[in-house]
Amino acid sequence: MREILKGVIDLHVHAGPSVAKREVDAGDMLKEAVQYGYRAFVVKDHYFPTMMSATLVEKHLGGSGIRVFGGIALNNSVGAFNLKAVDAAYGMGAKFVYMPTVSSNHHIEEHRGHFPGSGSMSVNEKPIVYVDEQGNLQEEVKDLLRYIATKPDLILGTGHGSAREIEVLIPEAVKAGVKKILVNHPFFLIGASIEQIARWAKMGAYIELNACVFPPSNFGSVPFDTAAKILENVPIEQIVVDSDYGQSGNGSPVEGLYKFIEILMKDLKVTEQQINMMTKETPAKLLGI
Repeated sequence: MREILKGVIDLHVHAGPSVAKREVDAGDMLKEAVQYGYRAFVVKDHYFPTMMSATLVEKHLGGSGIRVFGGIALNNSVGAFNLKAVDAAYGMGAKFVYMPTVSSNHHIEEHRGHFPGSGSMSVNEKPIVYVDEQGNLQEEVKDLLRYIATKPDLILGTGHGSAREIEVLIPEAVKAGVKKILVNHPFFLIGASIEQIARWAKMGAYIELNACVFPPSNFGSVPFDTAAKILENVPIEQIVVDSDYGQSGNGSPVEGLYKFIEILMKDLKVTEQQINMMTKETPAKLLGI
């Protein structure tokens, strides 16, 4: 019944341990991934690098050949655009470097100062905006992009900045020589238009379709015609379908992704071949596996 999940690579799983309450930890997620024949998954956390948990569960709970990867999100908890932290993360096997998420001014404003995933954090965020009023990227971000460009196996995630910030970030990243860019849910929270999303794809960026933000997810508020528009306007080989699940009370990331795939195939007439490209082939290309 769930044969379509065999070989899946989920690039976006919020698995603990974390300061935020999570439905699963990395070990739980690995056990589910083994059960359904996943090839790999990526653990993402807003507050702390995830290479340690990823490496440990793969080594000690693995054995099935499933790969587990991590990354670092450049929020205040790691010093924001802290190149030393990024370099250390890369040395420990990080595959993703995410631009600010929970520390982004845009994220904070959209959540009106409250983010349900913040757990017991008690120190206020210092809102981050990395593009000035004249539309210029901060120098420390340019340094970051130059660093990532020297590591062709690193993937730049665009995070939770505004569409205006990402509109500056992507061309600068391409100019710097960054090879792999994944635009995180541009149609959710970010506020990007279909025209912007299509333009970013033409620049070489990959566009993320997250199961979590569509029904029947408990956090799903985006209508399915948005997914249809993405599929119509972005080449299928530049779309990544992942779960973005793991939130407390939102159920299994594996089940959430499967339900989303079912709807894509049934209601939007996405073919099995296209699903395989968006959930297996393109993610494998990005991870270099």
